[in-house]
Amino acid sequence: MPLFDYECRACGSRFEELVSSHAARVSCPKCGAGKVAKLPSAFAVGAGAQPPAEPGPCGACGAAVRGACALD
Repeated sequence: MPLFDYECRACGSRFEELVSSHAARVSCPKCGAGKVAKLPSAFAVGAGAQPPAEPGPCGACGAAVRGACALD
């Protein structure tokens, strides 16, 4: 089950909830209101922030030393 971050539209409380499906009804644990907004998770937002690392010095095959690449 995925864990999602939510914010209650009624009282402004932020909370996390394990949700079994996208159709699951989520209510605020503080006030009980059913009007909540799903927030982007910090993990998902930061996941694509860095470019992928090159595999090696030449960037093509991952050889540890330039010139040792089988693709040269």
